[in-house]
Amino acid sequence: MIKLGFVAAIVTLNFRLCFSACARAEYEVNGECCPMCAPDISMMFVGNRVYWHCTVDTSTTCVPCLASTYTDEPNGFDKCLPCSVCDASNGLRVKRTCTRSADTVCEPLKGFYCIEQNKDSCTFAMGHSQCNPGQYIKQTGTASTDTVCGNCMEGTYSNGSFTACRPHSK
Repeated sequence: MIKLGFVAAIVTLNFRLCFSACARAEYEVNGECCPMCAPDISMMFVGNRVYWHCTVDTSTTCVPCLASTYTDEPNGFDKCLPCSVCDASNGLRVKRTCTRSADTVCEPLKGFYCIEQNKDSCTFAMGHSQCNPGQYIKQTGTASTDTVCGNCMEGTYSNGSFTACRPHSK
């Protein structure tokens, strides 16, 4: 009998975890299903957050995110998310400035390529490799790929900055 009660408790717990009573565009607070805050079309898609949670008698009250914060999807947050910083020490610069409804998008500095990315933003970049003397630039580095170096064949040379090896003069 105890075993059956334990199984029933597990099934009930799993059911509660898997099936929320709230709809997809709602969040639960104090047993109430409140409408989420969403971008407001009339305010040019300004990101919003919860100012007051709903009650039995009132709907959720939402307010725009403050400067340097954003929300990019419907939410029940009481604080907006902080905007990302494109840190030059990580090889980054701003591609698109943060708005109240979208995070900052970072891209690699000139001479760098992205090695870590989150969504459409680079989060860490490294400087392009330099070819050594006796090597040529086989493929120039881009914002997403490193420089590829090739070795010069016997009888040819490169100082490392050539895109092709040159024959030795006689």
